[in-house]
Amino acid sequence: MSPIAANLQGVRRRISEALQGDSREVRLVAVSKTRSPDMISEALAAGCRDFGENYVQEAIPKIAAIGQAGACWHFIGPLQSNKARDVAQAFDWYQGLDRVKIAEALSKARPAGREPLQVCIQVNISGEATKSGVEANEVVPLAEAVAALPGLKLRGLMGIAAPSEDTARQRREFATLRVLYEGLRDAGYSLDTLSMGMTDDLEAAIAEGSTMVRIGTAIFGSRERAA
Repeated sequence: MSPIAANLQGVRRRISEALQGDSREVRLVAVSKTRSPDMISEALAAGCRDFGENYVQEAIPKIAAIGQAGACWHFIGPLQSNKARDVAQAFDWYQGLDRVKIAEALSKARPAGREPLQVCIQVNISGEATKSGVEANEVVPLAEAVAALPGLKLRGLMGIAAPSEDTARQRREFATLRVLYEGLRDAGYSLDTLSMGMTDDLEAAIAEGSTMVRIGTAIFGSRERAA
């Protein structure tokens, strides 16, 4: 078994243990930014199907090299307007939506022959100035705008907890996102995705209802730092 296959097996075990018998499905997105096409192909061979990228210029050649067959590509994080067309044309999902302007640009650029771009609104649940995402009171207006755009399909919410070893703090921040998500569903939005949880906090995220985790280091190992 390859190291990446073994790592994927370990992550899946962590997810299963965190669910504690809950039958909920948790989708695993392998965050492959800065990783080589060979590493992504190795993860594909081990049964991983979802891959997350957040650098457009790096991602487009990788998607071209690996292809769409069997892989689902997620763009994660902030997006500049001048890159919206590239994301709309190359990716299946966009997790990180935080502006109507970007939503409109993505919808307009989505190829007519493809299904709508699947999107998650990013919410700044940690309150950190360095984090992207809308504030809680901006979620509903943005959801209303997205729902009216033909090139997009709103699937849910995404959030990133503050780096912390305090599980209680992690859970509080993830609970904030869950409450917003449940509020949208109660308001009639057909959502199925609560994207929260990374390598260091996936257990807390799953405990608070996550249906999608975004894992990089635990699958591909630590990134090499520049000398």
